[in-house]
Amino acid sequence: MNTSSNPRMTLGVFAMPILAFIVGCTPEVQIRAPEKPIVINLNVKIEQEIRVKVEKDIDDLLLKNKDLF
Repeated sequence: MNTSSNPRMTLGVFAMPILAFIVGCTPEVQIRAPEKPIVINLNVKIEQEIRVKVEKDIDDLLLKNKDLF
């Protein structure tokens, strides 16, 4: 059978490899939970609050006792 005489056969010969390429390159997306739990460290915020309170106390102490230094 000559493929040039049958347009459907010619189209099929060219379409099959292109179709196989497109189907083979489809992306796969997977969503899954992490193995370890997510840990949020809040120590930074607590340290900042403590530091502000301590600095304010030191400022008050220095204002009351100007002869310390």
